[in-house]
Amino acid sequence: MRPVLAAVNLGLLIAFPVAWAAPLMRAGLLPVFGMSEISVLSGLRSLWGSDPALALLVAFLAIVAPYGKILSLAGIQFGYLSPKALPVVKAFGRLAMADIFLIALYIVVAKGVGVGRIETAWGLWLFTGCVSLSLALSWLTPKSR
Repeated sequence: MRPVLAAVNLGLLIAFPVAWAAPLMRAGLLPVFGMSEISVLSGLRSLWGSDPALALLVAFLAIVAPYGKILSLAGIQFGYLSPKALPVVKAFGRLAMADIFLIALYIVVAKGVGVGRIETAWGLWLFTGCVSLSLALSWLTPKSR
């Protein structure tokens, strides 16, 4: 069981960058105009121009926290870190889940205002799946060797 968990965990090192580049949503001002696709990376790029502090926070929640969690969990799974570090690993996972909450909140607010049109895209599902799988892996990893 442990080798399977470790392999799936390391697979997230590939899945997360795909999720960051995948379209999270399509947004447009009016139905007549084309819809532009927004990904984590394109959102960070545009956010950096208007609010660098928020861009850094989102980058931490969307990129650093999930990758840090994967690498620390791999350290536990391969015996480089003590299983006592598992609560810290789970905290990284919760931080990554906060990013999905923010994206969902933005979608709800934008749809409530009714100025434009927003559609969720497959990247949001992929990103949510990656974060959820990462959380499940930390719960399934044994607390002792």
